[in-house]
Amino acid sequence: MNVVLSHSRLLRAIRSFTAACSLAILLSGCQSIGTDGIVASSAPPEISGPAASAIAGDMVSRFAEQIGPGKATVALKTDTSPFGQALEAALKGWGYAVVTDQKTDSGTRVIPLAYVILAVDGQVLARLSTNTVELGRAYSVTASGATPASALSLMRRG
Repeated sequence: MNVVLSHSRLLRAIRSFTAACSLAILLSGCQSIGTDGIVASSAPPEISGPAASAIAGDMVSRFAEQIGPGKATVALKTDTSPFGQALEAALKGWGYAVVTDQKTDSGTRVIPLAYVILAVDGQVLARLSTNTVELGRAYSVTASGATPASALSLMRRG
């Protein structure tokens, strides 16, 4: 019996370690966002709407902790994926003005935001990037939603 328990614990530890390493690789290999604009965002279209909404809601709440809720305009290059739409809705729900292609007033504080969603080893890795902060987290995804599978990874720049 102890052998079975030890084996299942070992498998869980290996899965957690793999997710953590994948998240670290995702964050370390990221493209930086310059002041000229933001990188193209991407998310796989096969993530369900409820899962995309759960991930976007969690990531935006963590984003708001770092930036401050609704204190700026967010420049976002979305795609047509469920996550891109869910992220825009979550940002607006937290009080951020969101611009996608239009110009803003020169006095408006604009935060360029990019995202990447990757499916890795049965989990989804999510990353939000700005000029000053990067947030990353792994999620376990089901058809009805998503739950965090790792701690939040936070990297501050400058």
